[in-house]
Amino acid sequence: MTVGATVLLIAVSLALGAAAWLLFLWAVKSDQYDDVERPKHRMLDEEPGPAPKPPGAGGKLTGEPSRKEGDER
Repeated sequence: MTVGATVLLIAVSLALGAAAWLLFLWAVKSDQYDDVERPKHRMLDEEPGPAPKPPGAGGKLTGEPSRKEGDER
């Protein structure tokens, strides 16, 4: 190989490397590498908190307030 061909090959490889690096930076900056799978699996990793109590829960499914023995309607 001649020196001219070697210089040309080095220049082409450097240009391709720079183009690949710029393409990678663009992809990272435009959120091309966001993890779309993780949010739907996150609920399995977290510790569950206490179960929320329904508003006005009186112990019955009908929604009536709970009554103590001796209370009149």
